[in-house]
Amino acid sequence: MRPAPSGAPDLLDHLDEHDEQGLLAGVLYHPRLVLARGEGSYVWDVDGRRYLDFTAGLAVAALGHGRADLADVLREQFARLGHCSNLYGNVPALELARRLTESSFASRVWYANSGAEANEAALKFARLHGRAAGGPGKTRFVAFRGGFHGRTMGALAVTHHPAYREPFGPLIAGCRFADFNDLASAERVISDKTAAVIVEPVQGEGGGVPADSDFLAGLRALCDRAGALLIFDEVQCGLGRTGSLYAYQAYGVIPDILTLAKPLAAGLPLGATLLSDHVAKLLKPGQHGSTFSGGPAACAVGVKVFDAISSPELLARVTSHAAHLRAGLESLASASRLLSGARGMGLMQAAVVAPRWRSYIPAIIQGARQRGLLVTRAGDDAVRLLPPLTCSVEEVDEALVILGETLAGVSDARTSGALGSGRN
Repeated sequence: MRPAPSGAPDLLDHLDEHDEQGLLAGVLYHPRLVLARGEGSYVWDVDGRRYLDFTAGLAVAALGHGRADLADVLREQFARLGHCSNLYGNVPALELARRLTESSFASRVWYANSGAEANEAALKFARLHGRAAGGPGKTRFVAFRGGFHGRTMGALAVTHHPAYREPFGPLIAGCRFADFNDLASAERVISDKTAAVIVEPVQGEGGGVPADSDFLAGLRALCDRAGALLIFDEVQCGLGRTGSLYAYQAYGVIPDILTLAKPLAAGLPLGATLLSDHVAKLLKPGQHGSTFSGGPAACAVGVKVFDAISSPELLARVTSHAAHLRAGLESLASASRLLSGARGMGLMQAAVVAPRWRSYIPAIIQGARQRGLLVTRAGDDAVRLLPPLTCSVEEVDEALVILGETLAGVSDARTSGALGSGRN
């Protein structure tokens, strides 16, 4: 085992994964693994055990952990100007906005503090546009089953997951759902009352499911016909994750609004809502705001992250390593009765668990963790792998070996009865 990096804070020495339960709000599953430090594609827990991190903080740590260059940027910017509120402008926010607009379809950027807030802004701006284009009744939204757009009240209203939604109803009215990758289903709910359609080009929480090219092109046509905006939620799949800088570029379908967040500032709270000119020109001062929006510290790190991810060399590396990961997952699927296949796009891949084995997904995730690999669930039927975009081929192979050993161990334990029925 490679030694852990030095310099762990003494205050972590006495913690374990059980301490959180009495300290944090009860909306989290406990006990949890308590992490203390990271370096590259690896993280260490408070006991010093190393894990290959193929969750990357749910796609946030796109450039890996422990980046001294990002720490230097943050330190220098905080020493210069850490915060100023959105009453005033700041240079890093302008530098990042210039990069985001020059690299995309957008003419303007709104900064948020998270993906959910970026989506909230997108929905608000879409309603503003809907009323301007079609009157006070053009306020409805269309979203898709399997989609996830956040847990704030507006974003939750367009998220189709009953367990997330039902405890907090009633949510905002006027949301309709269609089946993902089913254009006929979408056509049935898009009307002249629709302000916007929101969709993930690759569903993340829904299972790592890529959209079909014809589906996104068809949504663009349906939105144009209905006078509705098309919003792409690229909070998880954007900024290099799919092998192109933005996921929409791989499809050749241009949205009216695009949202970003997870990798944008490498763990600092920063999201962005990218706006076409015909949407941006409707906005007036005071219609939206946020104290922390586009702060100089987060945006300075965002500039550094953007420059690294947008390099052709890194994007080519993502494409190459993604093909290697996908081939490995397909090989595992052909060798293990637990898997039925693999799916995904770029370094956003999922091992699909066969129907009769899906109750064992928690055992697969736990088994991988015990062997030193962190992965997470994706929807009802898959285990998701979200490595840092900077991962090496050797690390991909290490993950595949551990996952293969885990699948074999779970299968053997099930055969021997050690796992029971696997049913809750």
